[in-house]
Amino acid sequence: MTTALILVKIAAGQEKQVLEKLKLIEGVTHITAVFGRWDLVLDVEAKDLSELSWLVISKIRKIKGIENTETLITTSI
Repeated sequence: MTTALILVKIAAGQEKQVLEKLKLIEGVTHITAVFGRWDLVLDVEAKDLSELSWLVISKIRKIKGIENTETLITTSI
């Protein structure tokens, strides 16, 4: 299992639409709104790194209104 945090920047006025679409994506386990340079932090789970890449590129970044993302692969300590 590969887990990551995805930082998401949303275009102004698109927040509600983006949030509704993100909630429907399998693999997105939690969504947190934050203040600052990023608007959302997504907790995601995937089978492996390849599936995680597909999730980010083919599902998350394709949503209209998402301007930018940054993926932080997580590990237990």
